[in-house]
Amino acid sequence: MNERRDDVSRKTVWLLIVAAYLFSFAIRLIWVHWASQYPSFFWNGQLMINTNDGYFFASGAQHTLWGLHANNPRVPSMWSYGVVALTTWLTKLTPMSLETVILYLPAIISSLVVIPIVLIARLFDKTLWGFLAALLGAVTWSYYNRTMVGYYDTDMFSAMAPMFILYFLMRSVVRFDLRSALYAALMIAIYPFLYDQGRAIVFAMGLIYAGYLIWKHKKERVTYESLILVFLALTPYKLPVPWEYLSHVVVVSAAYGFLQRYRTLSLQRLMIATGALFLLFLILGDVFPLIWHKIQSYVVTGTTEEGKLHFFAVNQTVREAGKIPFDLFARRISGSVPGFFLAMIGYGLLLWRYRPFLLSLPLMGIGFFAYWGGLRFTVYAVPVAALGAVYLFVWLARYIQDRRAALALPVLATIALLYPNIRHIIDYKVPTVFNASEVKDLADLNRKASGKDYTIAWWDYGYPIWFYADTSTLIDGGKHDEDNFIVSKVLQTDSPILAANFARLAVETYAKDPHHKVAPKLFEGKDPNRLLAEMEQRDFPLPPKTREVYFYLPYRMMNIFPTVMLFGNLDLTTGKALRRPLFSVMRPVGQKGNILELSGGVAIDLRRGLLLDRRQKIRLRRLVVTELGKKMSIRSVTQNYYSEGTYSVIFLKSYGRVVILDNQTFQSLYVQMFMLGRYDKELFELVLASPYTRIYRLKR
Repeated sequence: MNERRDDVSRKTVWLLIVAAYLFSFAIRLIWVHWASQYPSFFWNGQLMINTNDGYFFASGAQHTLWGLHANNPRVPSMWSYGVVALTTWLTKLTPMSLETVILYLPAIISSLVVIPIVLIARLFDKTLWGFLAALLGAVTWSYYNRTMVGYYDTDMFSAMAPMFILYFLMRSVVRFDLRSALYAALMIAIYPFLYDQGRAIVFAMGLIYAGYLIWKHKKERVTYESLILVFLALTPYKLPVPWEYLSHVVVVSAAYGFLQRYRTLSLQRLMIATGALFLLFLILGDVFPLIWHKIQSYVVTGTTEEGKLHFFAVNQTVREAGKIPFDLFARRISGSVPGFFLAMIGYGLLLWRYRPFLLSLPLMGIGFFAYWGGLRFTVYAVPVAALGAVYLFVWLARYIQDRRAALALPVLATIALLYPNIRHIIDYKVPTVFNASEVKDLADLNRKASGKDYTIAWWDYGYPIWFYADTSTLIDGGKHDEDNFIVSKVLQTDSPILAANFARLAVETYAKDPHHKVAPKLFEGKDPNRLLAEMEQRDFPLPPKTREVYFYLPYRMMNIFPTVMLFGNLDLTTGKALRRPLFSVMRPVGQKGNILELSGGVAIDLRRGLLLDRRQKIRLRRLVVTELGKKMSIRSVTQNYYSEGTYSVIFLKSYGRVVILDNQTFQSLYVQMFMLGRYDKELFELVLASPYTRIYRLKR
């Protein structure tokens, strides 16, 4: 039985697109409604964003708009990323503040994905299918998570822009006209400006497009004309931005004009030109090494080697870069496990009935790679999976004679598929990156520090420190490589002198040469263990001081401190851990006499100094009870127990937390200077203290 085709007018199509867009945007306001209840989520009169990486691009906009971060070597320029340019223009040309732009831009941009979804279905005269798939694809689990209001990142373009490319490539093979190939090539040309991490995906789409056209139309001149445009767009020219993107647009447009003018070119010449451009694309694009590098970068574990040194690999600590359970994988692509299987059946039908959908295989392929490579990749498969899921019911509806029932089936099925996704959106209550009190601390640091100063902080906090404090950092959300060792070692060392010397040496080295990694440079040709031992001496020779260095010690780092320690707890010559530290944060849940009961089934005998862990009784070295006093001073009372005790306990009464840790970690810089407020006054000066943060200035 034939499938029903529609004769929907162009005006109706665009009305449906607008309706789908408004639906997508409105659903994203659910988070705004929830977050607006919390004053601590507001700063400068606006809700703050909810992704750390967003502050990287926002800092770039600050730099372009107001000249901030002039001394920060890592802040992007306006033309480095499309999101920075777009943010800058919107802030300049509209009444919106920078804070408002970065909050709502993800929803504004990502909702545009409904356009190519509807238009792809329109290629096959099935507008209703496209409309329903657009409703689903725009709000499905992982696409929503990475494009919600406040998720200010290039992810807003990650699946939306490839879907436009897919639409024009599919239109090119369906209509078999050069103009569609031109539009596809122009989208490919500007895609790296919008989402630079997706180049490998577009390369794969281009290769499959070439294979498809040669398979279906190898003797047609339009095939080779189209491939000339696409290969010109795909080939990197290795020019500085923005000339790289502009040159692609100019070259592709000029090539289109040339091909239109010289229609008498022989098929053989077009084939030779296509082959030459294909080889140029493979060579200049480093196509297969690039794709392999992308895969390898998300499956690497253990330590990384830099020369003869071994550093801890960051990807094994990033949740986005690890293997995920199948049910989570399925829900992120389709909202539910049944929905996922329905989508896969529908997608299989699409590949069978409409061969142009073969061009979508790279998007589905990278989505499936998420099962091994990490949850972030599921987003690419979402729009195509939505098309597959809805198509299954459109296909089934052809067996229903009653027109109303045939229409109702895909509509009701889409509502059912939408339900778990909207339920997820309602329940997905993500806080802002920092609360207002934490931001106030950084704003206070901004008033004390100058733009050329540096802040020693873990990489999670790098970008927000740029944005709110206008100081530079050694590591950040994009630069978390071998230099993680430096910051980790500084935060966990029990030698304040080593921390001071290492911080000063690293900052001055990086400030002088910001284009190279600091740790490999410092240890090059040296015994790292000997150099670290020498840094424990007060007379260790340091470079001249050119700027201030601050230490940012936040309360929120307590929960990730064990992970932070992994990077510095290494013998760089072997890559093996130096020791097995303990740092466990628990909550007191009750007290019976001298027994303090903790979360996790652990208890402490306060009188006898014993840690009661199941049937074990472990002797403690000490118990320290702290409480915040006036002007954020820390009052502490220490109860010493056994000199041979392996562990210590810190009871942070003001926070309602108990920390069980080994004795060496007890002496670490973070524990001593944040939790206990103890520091060497010859080396450090406390410049800011709050319940959330303690910031010190390095005197050396």
